[in-house]
Amino acid sequence: MMRDWLLALAQALIFIALAPLLAGWVKWVKCHLQNRVAPPLWQPYRDLRKLMAKEVVIAEQASPIFRAVPYIVFSSTLMVAAVIPSAMINLPTSRVGDVIVLVGLLALGRFFLALAGMDIGTAFGGMGSSREVTVASLAEPAMLMAIFTLTMTAGSTNLSAAIDHILASGFVLRPSFAFALSGLVLVAIAETGRIPVDNPATHLELTMIHEAMILEYSGRHLGLIEWAAQIKLMIYGVLLANIFFPWGIATRHSAGWLLVGSLVIGLKLVLLGLCLPVAETVMAKMRLFRVPQYLSLAFLLSLLGMLSHIILEAG
Repeated sequence: MMRDWLLALAQALIFIALAPLLAGWVKWVKCHLQNRVAPPLWQPYRDLRKLMAKEVVIAEQASPIFRAVPYIVFSSTLMVAAVIPSAMINLPTSRVGDVIVLVGLLALGRFFLALAGMDIGTAFGGMGSSREVTVASLAEPAMLMAIFTLTMTAGSTNLSAAIDHILASGFVLRPSFAFALSGLVLVAIAETGRIPVDNPATHLELTMIHEAMILEYSGRHLGLIEWAAQIKLMIYGVLLANIFFPWGIATRHSAGWLLVGSLVIGLKLVLLGLCLPVAETVMAKMRLFRVPQYLSLAFLLSLLGMLSHIILEAG
């Protein structure tokens, strides 16, 4: 129905528009926890507007790939935001909201961003690309294992169908979900470049991963990459909130229920936005050589979640 497609479009637009606000909320809380003067919540919108208005400066040796990467990264992240069930389930776009498809789209953006980091030939770019691919190769299996625990419970790799199954089952204490949640939280921190894996607020050589790949970008190209990073943070927040705590997501298709679902997921993200800066404030950035151990722990927790499901819940 046309109404369902309009609701899906509205859900995607709300998701994309509010992603910078979540990033601003996390930064605002973190500044207050560290006794620093906090910027306004809408500061990310100002930064994006400023970047979009600036001239793009590109190195002479840049290839067409370097110019196309910001649009590829933003488009792939946008597609994930459009199909992920955030405020409402069983919309027309949910049919392609398969777990493997979502991971593949995020990997597509990461692959081209790593290419862009190496394209100019700078030491920082190549270093950041190498580190990003290393982290991704360890984080993606842990993420898939964590979400497969959910899909094994629901009998489907479609996120909307899996969430619908959990809602129909009611409140059930599942040990497998506790392990999977712990593993996915560790993966989300690594994938979004947060402390202790990465520090989004520094340009130091020993700590840069994501920032090292985008040092050569400016203007609207940098704006698109930064906006995509903010959307990615919100994607992982929505996954954590709706997979393991799906109550409150709209199951009826109407504008009123979409508004209710948006308010509920907004409240969940506010709570997650409180937990993230608290964790970043009390923890220190770990050495790069310890990141594989960190992600191995995430994979182990996710694997324990799947084994717990097979032993305790299956059959």
